[in-house]
Amino acid sequence: MKNYVVAALAAAGLFASVNSAHAITRGGEADAGEHPYVGLMVADDANGNPMWRCSGALISPTIFLTAGHCTFGAAKATIWFEEDVEGGIPGNGYPFGGATSVDGVAHAHPLYDDSAFFMHDLGVVVLDTPVYMAEYGQLPTLGLLDEFENHRGPDYPTMVAVGYGLQEINPVFTTGERIRLKAETRVIGVKGVFGVPNGTSIKLSNNSNTGGTCFGDSGGPEFYRGTRII
Repeated sequence: MKNYVVAALAAAGLFASVNSAHAITRGGEADAGEHPYVGLMVADDANGNPMWRCSGALISPTIFLTAGHCTFGAAKATIWFEEDVEGGIPGNGYPFGGATSVDGVAHAHPLYDDSAFFMHDLGVVVLDTPVYMAEYGQLPTLGLLDEFENHRGPDYPTMVAVGYGLQEINPVFTTGERIRLKAETRVIGVKGVFGVPNGTSIKLSNNSNTGGTCFGDSGGPEFYRGTRII
């Protein structure tokens, strides 16, 4: 099992794009069932006490991909896949778990360092019980970032951030938490950021009209627009 987890983290580290530090802000919209495999994760200590929450995505029936700083220091995790977890409280047992949640063991990337969280910031939760869905998030094939590098300025590809957390929603500027929203972001650079080497990270814009990310979306996927590729 340990080798399997390391292999999953290594594959994700080579390709996947997850939000390192941040909920969808102004301009975001309801996910409306488009990404049912994106879930809300609560990290738990060894005694089952909730510590913090993040977003993430199932990439198989038993592997939930998220950020390393979401799983680092967590003994286990509890995950909900309801679009409106907020609206299901208290019946869904949030944040302790209930009939609609699943549990799993949390793992951070073996090279993750909390003092340099922007490096190797990937984690997975291996679910105790498989969650079967019609489709899952997908890891990209090798070379996708090379394709991005060929784009310039306004031609850079559009991504879709999906996650839970504190949201501010246009046009009435209501706030909510633990609701799955999506927002378009644009790739504005693939040359690396914060010391992360060229070819292993991308820089994305947050737009007040189309939405962006904020605290609570940590670990949530950035999908290549029109696909399930993370």
